[in-house]
This record gives sequence, structure tokens and C-alpha cells, in this order.
Amino acid sequence: MVFVKLPEPPGDGTTALRFAPDGSSLLASSWDSILRLYGAAPSACALRATLPQPSPLLDCDFVDARTVASGGLDGAVRLSPLDGAGGERVLGEHAGAARCVRRCDAVGALVTAGWDATLKLWDVRAADACVGTYAQPGKVHALCVGAGAAAPPRVVVAAAGRRVDVLDLRMPDEPPLRFESGLRTQARCVAQMASGDGFVLGAVDGRVAIEYFDPSEASQSRKFAFKAHHEAGAGGKPAVAHPVNAVAFHPVHGTFATGGCDGRVNVWDGAAKKRVFQYEKLPTSVAALAFSPNGDTLAIAASYTYEHGERSHPPDALHLHAVADAEVRPKPRAK
Repeated sequence: MVFVKLPEPPGDGTTALRFAPDGSSLLASSWDSILRLYGAAPSACALRATLPQPSPLLDCDFVDARTVASGGLDGAVRLSPLDGAGGERVLGEHAGAARCVRRCDAVGALVTAGWDATLKLWDVRAADACVGTYAQPGKVHALCVGAGAAAPPRVVVAAAGRRVDVLDLRMPDEPPLRFESGLRTQARCVAQMASGDGFVLGAVDGRVAIEYFDPSEASQSRKFAFKAHHEAGAGGKPAVAHPVNAVAFHPVHGTFATGGCDGRVNVWDGAAKKRVFQYEKLPTSVAALAFSPNGDTLAIAASYTYEHGERSHPPDALHLHAVADAEVRPKPRAK
């Protein structure tokens, strides 16, 4: 198993990893207020560009092949051209930190959510870019947009108090599907199934919940939660639960990877309720994950997330791994 370290990683707290739509490059945001662009092939992963920002960064995404968006602690949502032409543009602001940033190709919009308990839609081509503001049930901790051709353009928002909103971006003014997550503690990350059937939440108590959109009894009976990043206690000590910081679906096989504060990346087959693969332990928390668009590369951010407060910790590292099919393919079902 080979992890390739990317050169010149963030100096403080990686917050997000995003592959370009064509998979050729990788974008990283971090608390050191710099967007970094890397080559996305394990054999060609040089640092291509650094884009300093005026505030610590909490999330980022590609708008297109030439432009990236970021959200920061100052609440601003910014566009940055990768070629430097035209300069940076502030689309607008959240009243609190801009926690989540995602593009949605299906409706041609940028979606952001913040600690001000709002979700905003942006038309990056318009002079007055904000085209909608929608109240959320609390401070937003995580957000995802439907992925895959079969998935409706839904947004899943994980807010404070274990509350979850699901909005259809084709009808954003309609009341959202609103419910409480099946987890016992606060969700920290969320990702949607490519099929459009549901989503996965990861929580601070090391558990993962698989949820479904269809409210029918048959569909809801399929949802479940399980311990994803727990360590058994040794020598009579209690078991340790490690927060789940990241979740990412494989675009081909439909399995999903989780990254936790135990330094582990695990791959799961949700339908079979089984772990498919476990990668070698990293020296610090896994803060972010991303699969490339074709699923052949996994990007991993090893970055201490201060779950134990201020203390000495390994420096940040970004890794690329060439994914073997056996690591992400569901195992055959027993007859």
C-alpha cells in the first residue's frame, strides 16, 4: 500500500479536499488562510499554485476548470481565478463563518451554508450573485450536494442539535424535508449516495448513520447506524470513540470511505453492513477525504483536529493513493 505525500502541505489545519471536475488537480483549504492547488496524479503531484486569502478557510470547491470558490471564518464567499486573470471576487457574505461551499452542476449554482444558520444560493455569473437565502434549523456543521447523473439536485444540511434539512434545489422555496438524525451526537460530515436514495452522516462519537430520503416504512426500515471509528479498551480500560471527520462515496462502486480521529481510513459496504478495507494508520487525525471523479485516486488529509485540545502533534500532511479495485469493490454477498 503506497501513500504519496504532496509537497508543501498546509501549515495549519486542513479543512477540505476537492478534485477538479476532470480529476487533473486537487484543491486544499486550511486554517492557514491559503488555498493550494496540486497535481492530482500520485506520480505528478507538484504544488501548482497558492492563493492566499484574508481569513482562515473552512471549505472550498471548484466552480469550473479555471475558477475556485472558498468560504472562510470571516463569512465571505470568494471566487479566485486559478490563472490570476481578473483577480479575486467576493460574491457576498454570511453573518457568521461560511462553513460549507459546494457547486451544484445540475442547477448551475454555488451552494454555501454558515454558522449564521442560513443556506445561500449563488449565480456566479450575475452582478448580484446571491439568488436565495434559506433559514436552517441551527448552526450548520456539514453540507453535501447530490452527486451522479441519477441523483436529484438535493442538498443535505447537518445543523446543530442533530437536525437535518433536505432541500430540492429545483424547488428551493418549498418547505424542506426536516428531521432529526439517527445519531446520538452531533454530525460532523455528510455525503450523498450517487443513486440518490439517501446519505451517510458521521458523528463525533465515532458512529456513522445511513439514512434514506423515501419516507415509506419499507425504506425507513433499511436505515441503521454503526460504530465506525472505535477502539476496544485494553487492560480493563473502556473503549475509545474517535470522531468521524470525513466521508466520501466511491463514484463507481457505491462503497464509502470514512476518516476519523484515530488516524484510520475505513471503506464500507453500506448495503452489506460490512467493512471492505482498512488503510494503514496515519500518525494523526484524518481531517478530509476525496475520491477522484473516476475513483482511481483517494486524497487524504492527515491533520490534527484538536479533539484533545492544545498539545504537540505531527505536522499536516496530504496524501494521494492509487486505489486498487479490491479496496473499494463490495464483497460478494453470501447466498
